[in-house]
Parts: sequence; structure tokens; C-alpha cells
Amino acid sequence: MIELDQIKYELKDTAKELEDLKRAIDPDTQSARIAEIQKTMEQPGFWDDQKEAQKLTREKKILENKVAEYVSLARDFDDIGVLIEMAEEADDTSMVPEIQEAYDSYKKEAEELRVRTLLSGEYDTSNAIIAIHAGAGGTEAMDWAGMLLRMYTRWAEQHKYKIKMLDLQDDVEAGIKSATLLVEGEYAYGYLKNERGVHRLVRISPFDAAGRRHTSFASLDVTPELDEDVDVEINPEDLRIDTYRSSGAGGQHVNKTDSAIRITHLPTNIVVTCQNERSQHQNKDMAMRVLKSKLLALALQEKKDKIADLKGDFSQITWGSQIRSYVFQPYTLVKDHRTNAEMGNVQAVMDGDIDYFINEKLKQRD
Repeated sequence: MIELDQIKYELKDTAKELEDLKRAIDPDTQSARIAEIQKTMEQPGFWDDQKEAQKLTREKKILENKVAEYVSLARDFDDIGVLIEMAEEADDTSMVPEIQEAYDSYKKEAEELRVRTLLSGEYDTSNAIIAIHAGAGGTEAMDWAGMLLRMYTRWAEQHKYKIKMLDLQDDVEAGIKSATLLVEGEYAYGYLKNERGVHRLVRISPFDAAGRRHTSFASLDVTPELDEDVDVEINPEDLRIDTYRSSGAGGQHVNKTDSAIRITHLPTNIVVTCQNERSQHQNKDMAMRVLKSKLLALALQEKKDKIADLKGDFSQITWGSQIRSYVFQPYTLVKDHRTNAEMGNVQAVMDGDIDYFINEKLKQRD
């Protein structure tokens, strides 16, 4: 059974990889921490401090999921070994396809878990706030921004994340001028953080009557949504808060009231907007949460201890430093310029199949 011998040979390397995963996850230490949190949760008055209780409950859930994933993976590995022994003892070649399928499934799950072990940053488990902005180029660029919005929405849906649109500025002809959305779920920020940057589109423009090839750009900013207990000091005098009438869908209430909020942080010129909550007060609260997330992320990037130390125009990601190109004509190719990862099925990518690019960038730190 040549196929079975090949699987057995590969399992030797797979066993080493599983041991590496065990060391990275350290299930014994994680289980001890879970037990510690459980003991704390059983104490009287645990829920008196709602913020701390929710923080510990969330930590416990994340740790439990991580340990359960490793235990399940280790069990699957053992099961493959048992199947191989059964096939050899019975000299039954008919079991080979079943073993191959189990092994392929195991390898996929092991790779996904290995990538998750790389998500160890302080905010990697957080929700993600995505801001998309069309670059220069008129309708073509705004159509491209709309295509990216659809791509990331599809990706989030495929991973069972919740999506909340915070702000959407439609274009009259096609696409969007900008959009801000909240992606809610474990590790949303960890997976999406490296998508920050400029995305480049090359195609025959459907808006060009001459059928010429156009290059368009859109920028993507990704920040973690901060927990409410994370304190970010912002001087109220550094803020300009404007109200305006919401645009787009939303019914009579949206169209008749100045409920939308625009907040400008004057020292950095960072602008955030929110218009999709039900009231001006809710829009302001959400806009402040987004602003705090952006300022904290910028402070960490600039290695500043205080938000007050941030100066300059940080309203746009630098153009000309695209992280990824999406080519529709004269050939089809999506290429990440940081990792050189490539995929020829551009339509699949636009339908949300971007895990390959996300994972390759995460693994680049190895």
C-alpha cells in the first residue's frame, strides 16, 4: 500500500509539528489559568464589577477554545494512527481513501491552529474597526473601494463574524467614497491587522467608453476596538465636533435629523464619522470609541507614551506604498508585495477568499 506508506512517512514530520503546537499553546498552563478564573467566578460578588467580570469571562472563553482546539487536533492525530494500524492488520486497501481524507482534514486544521498561535499581540483577540477610503481617480476609484468593502464583508461572513456598518458615504454613480465598519468576533483584529495599507486595482474600466486599462487605489485602515476599561486620555480642546444630516438608507428619522457626527482630532487631523446609530448621542459615543482606537494604535505605532505627543497629518495612509495588487487585465493575478504570495483566481479573492494572504503575512514573522 504505497499511498499508506506515504502518509505514514509524512506523519513523522506531522508529529513534530504537533509537539511544537503543544509547546506554543501550553495546554497545561492554560488549563491552570482557566481553573483560576473559574474559582474567581465562583466567589460572591464576582459580578459586582461588571467590566472586570466580562473581561475575565471573555479571557476564559478564549483560553477554553484554544485548549479544546489542541485537544481535538491531538485526538484526530491519534485516530489517523489507529486507522493506519487497522488497514495494515486487515491488509485492506479500501480504507486508504478514508485515511487520506482524515489526514488532509487534519493538516488543514493544524495549519489554521498554527496561524492562530501567532496571534499573541495585546489586542489580537479584539474586534476590528475597518475604514476604507477611495483614492484619487473619480468613479473608478470609488467603485474599487466598494469592491473592497464587499470583499471584506464576504470574508467576515465566511468566518461567522458579525458586521456593523458605522458610516457609509455612497457615490452617486458607483461605489463608495468611504466606509467604516466594525467586525465583531474573536481574533478579528489579529487576522485583519496586516490588511492595513493601500490596495491597487488594474483593469479595463467599465466607466471608460474607450475601453482603456486603468489603475486605481483605495486605502484600508484597521484598528482594534478598545475595551471600555482601556483609558485613552484626549484633551477635549483638541476636538472639533460637527453634526450633519445622515445620508443613504435609514428611513425618515435619518433623513430629517442632524444625527450624524464628525469628530476631528486637531493635532493629528484624524477624522472619524458615524451616522448609522439611532441617535446623535449614540453616534457620538461610537465615533469617540473609533477615535480612541485610532489614536491608541497610532501612539503604539509612533512609540509615543501619550496621545498628546502625536502631531502631524495622519488622516491618510501613505499613497504609493501598496501592499497588494489585484490585476483583472491583461491577465488575472492577486499579489501581496510584502510576502510575494500570489493567487490567479482573482474572482475568488473578491468573493472573500483572502485567508492565504492573511496567513502568509502572519507567518512571515517566523
